[in-house]
Formats: sequence, structure tokens, C-alpha cells
Amino acid sequence: MTKKKDIEILRVTYLRGPNIWTYRPVIETWLDIGELENFPSNLLPGLYERLTAILPGLIVHRCGVGEHGGFLERLRDGTYAGHILEHVVLELQNLAGMKTGFGKTREIIPDSGLYKMAFRTRQEEVGRAALAAGRDLLMAAIEDKPYDLDATVAKLTDMVESLCLGPSTGNIVDAAGVRKIPHIRLTDGNLVQLGHGAAQRRIWTAETEQTSAIAEGIASDKDLTKTLISSCGVPVPEGELVKSAAEAWSAAQDIGLPVVVKPYDGNHGRGVSLNLSTEADIAAAYALAAEEGDSSSVIVERFIAGDEHRLLVVGRRVVAAAAGESLWVTGDGKSTVLELCDTQINTDPRRGETEEFPLGRVKPHESGEIILELQRQNLTHASVPAEGVKVLIQPNGNVAVDVTDKVHPQVAAMAALAARVVGLDIAGIDLVTSDISRPLEETGGAIIEVNASPGLLAHLKPAVGEPRNVGEAIVEHLFGEASGRMPIVGITGTHGTTMTARLVAWLLQISGKKTGLTCAEGLFVNGRELPLDGLSEWETGERLLLNKNVEAGVFENSARMILAEGLAYDKCAVGVVTDVSGFEQLADFHIDSEERLYNVLRTQVDVVLPSGAAVLNAADPQVVDMADLCDGEVIFYGVDEHLAAIAAHRQDGKRVVFQRKDCIVMAHGATEAASLPLSPLVPPEAVLAAIAAGWALGLTPDLIGAGLRTWEASPKKTHH
Repeated sequence: MTKKKDIEILRVTYLRGPNIWTYRPVIETWLDIGELENFPSNLLPGLYERLTAILPGLIVHRCGVGEHGGFLERLRDGTYAGHILEHVVLELQNLAGMKTGFGKTREIIPDSGLYKMAFRTRQEEVGRAALAAGRDLLMAAIEDKPYDLDATVAKLTDMVESLCLGPSTGNIVDAAGVRKIPHIRLTDGNLVQLGHGAAQRRIWTAETEQTSAIAEGIASDKDLTKTLISSCGVPVPEGELVKSAAEAWSAAQDIGLPVVVKPYDGNHGRGVSLNLSTEADIAAAYALAAEEGDSSSVIVERFIAGDEHRLLVVGRRVVAAAAGESLWVTGDGKSTVLELCDTQINTDPRRGETEEFPLGRVKPHESGEIILELQRQNLTHASVPAEGVKVLIQPNGNVAVDVTDKVHPQVAAMAALAARVVGLDIAGIDLVTSDISRPLEETGGAIIEVNASPGLLAHLKPAVGEPRNVGEAIVEHLFGEASGRMPIVGITGTHGTTMTARLVAWLLQISGKKTGLTCAEGLFVNGRELPLDGLSEWETGERLLLNKNVEAGVFENSARMILAEGLAYDKCAVGVVTDVSGFEQLADFHIDSEERLYNVLRTQVDVVLPSGAAVLNAADPQVVDMADLCDGEVIFYGVDEHLAAIAAHRQDGKRVVFQRKDCIVMAHGATEAASLPLSPLVPPEAVLAAIAAGWALGLTPDLIGAGLRTWEASPKKTHH
């Protein structure tokens, strides 16, 4: 067919917070589909077949039909290029391992070929790359040209692995999400803030802000760790610190053969050699341990028969346990040990190079421990074992078999005690025993190491057994029953929003909360102005959420900010909407009517927590209509107590705030809870909205009245 005009990407915006599309970050792109406006998918011969051949996973996309195969039904019946691109981009992200499903496409101007398309992404750079790749893929399918999907998915997968949170941190963040605890990623790595302001906690994979630096130092000193935990009755293997191969052999004879040789300050099991009985083996193992460690000291300790186990302690309890198993290959008389490892071990789909895989690839030509193990069998990686001969590659090579439900209570108690003695709030306890379901004194087992910042993947994705949601235990440890949230008030509209924001911040401040305020006049904490440093509205708002001193936050949000960046917070305790007007200022966003502006400003009500409240101006019919969108309570305010919305709300026994002559009345149904004098210095609508917001936050009428009086006496306190 003749070449149609390309799909042109006119604009790409990353909306980092709740926005007109959804509660979560999305990429919004403006598209010009040109002549394709005249060619829906059913008028593009072969497109359906070509696209589904390239991306068979599109079958699960529900789309507007709401069921499995819904999108393909739309594709078959006829839909436009912008909508098709949305689903292609989502599928590319899914194929790259970044699961997502939300997308929407809307025509900007009827029959113009101009569309706004939004799609969920968990990482901006990946999302932008998926958009560019998706456009090329779709054009190739339309024009019946070849497209290298594998290369695209490989590139996107690499980006996901390098830019997104690792699986361990991701599991903790997801567990926080289940609890509705918000998160903010603080670096390109795995440093994450859970919660907001003073209610926040920070994690760095399996380290938390409660993880003591002293405890980490102790854990890295294997000899000191053993001394401390054995003094508290925890069984440990007898051992000795040595500084030469000769000393290692001498110590081994004193301790009794066989022995284990390992670095004094190593981690992740590197440089550890087990079950050594000859002087040559011990000398070789000493050289390996000295090379792997950060110091020349090496530990020789008694070898304990049994399987190695890793117990994960969070807080004061064991939450997961995994057992090791030995790795073997069987000779065929033709293949080398290296080849046997590749065909008999590394083909396991659980093995890979990245942390997405619970097990690593076995490299007998690179791993010092395996090289030594083979030498003890008079073999190298290039040896060819005879057919049927079993070769030990690694004793306890996979600590990836879940045994959580088998751990004896006494063993769990010893592991928890070891973590507590070292001082770690999260610890990986390595112990050896022949039977994890029996007490250590019965099996002769012992704890051999206490590790800070333990890996979680063996528990999240065990090679055998039930996965354990260790992130849930870590979030429980950090927060208990707390929500991680501070009171947040969001205010949007055009009339009096700055004054309302300042007054609400003052009421919160005199209630005893250290209060952050971001509004048109600047950024403040307890009335002290902070520099803006050229930050955007969204970035300024995020500063309040990051600030550990802030106990409550007040945010003035313009319609332009919601359109350009999204809200800075995910949810709020109180959402105030003053009016729906001024769409003329937003023509550059194609907001050309009050109806479209309504869809922007409703975002503020959409994010009110079920335990919170929307504070709405009863005099604006469109604002009144937003009441149905609120998951929490609704409080109406207005200068006229006879406004229909206020009268009906009182009739229903709900809360309202209104002006009566020179007073402001706070009423709960027919009951008038308080009457406060109206300040002549502040526009009444702003005062009414602020009082309603304060009331929604649980402030008493007496405190609100005191706030109004002191505000009059000292109105400059919040902006100097």
C-alpha cells in the first residue's frame, strides 16, 4: 500500500504525580497521526495479522471492552493509530519486565488527527524509550516492513535492570503500597523513602534507617561477631585468626580436621572453602581467602557437618529461612567439567547474571572456591570425567530451598538472639545443621556468620518451595500500625487559594504541628521562608514531603501544575476546591472549556483519602458536582447559608460552614457547633474554606477561633 504520513510525536511530558489521567505517574504524549486519521485499523489491510504476530501478548489487553481480548476486538473492528500505539507501548514495557496496564487516548480536536495519549510507566527513561520504539514498531506493521522486536526488548530490558528498583527493594516498596504507604525514590539506586515528612522511614534494600553503623561494623568483623554471640550462649564453631598459610595449617591441627577457611572480613560467601583436611588444600584455601578479603587476616574454624542455611531476621523474629544444597555434575565421557556445568546446571531457568534470578550461573573456570574444590578431586574445569562419574562442583552451592516452616523454635530463637547481640534490625544469619527442625545442641549445629544488608532474593524467589513476602515483614517492622502519612491539605482553584493556604497553615501551626506550606508566595516551614532554587511547583512540593521535620503540609496547586507535572503527593487528608474558572489561561494545554477544566481540578478531590474530606464551595455548581467523586467526607462552605448544596447537606446531617451577617457558623446538620467572628481583613470565602479545612483535620472550634484572632493580630507570621 502507499506510505501514509508517519505518526508524529509532538510533545512528551512526564506527569510525576496524580493527574487528569490517573492517580499514578504517566507519560503524556501529544500525537499527530496525519493521514492515518482517515485509516482506522480495519482499513489497513493485514495490520491486525502483522501486529498480533509481532506482539502476541496483546491478546490479554482488555481495553474499553473490559475483558480478555478486548483490545484485539477493537483492533479488528477499527480503531485509530494513537490508541493502537498506546497498547503497543504498554506491551513493550511488559515484555521488558516492567509490568503495567493503564493507558488512555483522547482526540484533542475532532477529525484533526491530533490526540493526547497517556500510558503508565514506572520509570521515565524506560517509558520514553518504549514510546519511541512503539512508534517505529507500529509504523513497520502498518507499512509491512520487518521489525527487530528482540533487539528492542533486549535494549528496554537492560534499561529496566539498570534504572528501576532492584527486586528486593521493589518487594519492600510493593509491600508498603499494599499498606497505602507512599514512597519516594531518593537516588538512582535503591535508597527509598517510605512515607512523608516526619512520618517517613528510609530503606536501602535490606538496610533501614534503624540499622546501626556500629552493628554493621561488628558484623563485618567475623571474629568479633563470634566472640559476642558466643558470650550470650549462641553456639559457634571454634576458630582462630591467622596471617599465613603455615599458621592456617597449625590452627587446623589444633582445632581438629576437617576445617573451614574463610576471609576475616568477607561477605556473600566469597572466598570460603569447606571441609578441608590436607595441608595443601588449606594453603590453597588460605591464598583464596586472603585475596577475597579486605585484609590479610583469615579465619580457620571447625568444619560442621550438615547443610548451610540462611535465616532472615527482621526485628526480633525469623521471617524466612532457606537451605543450601550441594551442586554436582555427572560425566558423559565426552564433555569437560565446564561444558557439563553449562548443560546440567546453567540451563536451569532460575539461573542468570542479574539479580532477577534467584540463582547465579556457575563458572568453574572463574570461581576460586570451585577451582579449589575441583583440585581436591584432581580435576580442573577442562577435565573430562568418565561416563557416570559424579563430580562435586560446590558444597552448599544453592541457598535457595525454602524451609521456613521447618525451623525449630529454638533455632529461630538463637538466630534472633544473634542478630540482637550484634545490634542489627535486619540480619542474614548463616548456620549449619543437619536438621533445621531440631535444636542445634541435638545436631551439633552452629551459627557461622551474621550478615548485615542480607540479600532477599533467595526468600522472594526460592528455587524450591514457597516464596516469602519478606517486604511485608520489613514494612511491619518499620511502621507497626502507622500509615507513614502526615496530614496533607491540597487547595486548587483560582479565587483566594493563596490566602486559604496561608490561613490553613497557620491553624495547623498553632495546633502544635511543624507545618510546611507551598503556595504562590513561596515555600515555608513554620513561617520561615526557604529558597526555591529555581525548582518547579512539583519539585517544591516534594521538598516538603522529604523534610523529616515537617509534620503537616499545605499545598496550593494550580491547574497548570496538575496539567504539566501532576500533584506532588499521592493522597491527601483534605482537598479544597474554590471554583472552576479561568480556562482561558490554559489554551496551550487545549483546555478550552469549563468542562475540560473541571476534569483537571477534580484531580484534587480524586486523591482525598477515605478517612479524609473534600472542602467544596457550595456557590459553584461545578464544584458542587465534585462531591460525588470524593471517597471521604464532604464539607460544603459558602457565604450564603441558603445555598441549595448547604441546605441539602445540613438536611442530611452533614457538616457545613457558612456566613451569617458578621459571623461564621460551623454547623453539623441542624446543630450549630460554633459561631466565630468574621475578620474584615480577609476575603470571607478564603476564611470559610480555611475553617472548613481545619475542622476536617480535627481542629476544635476554639482553636480555629484562636487562630483567626492571632492571624488578625499578626498576619505576617506565615510569610516572613
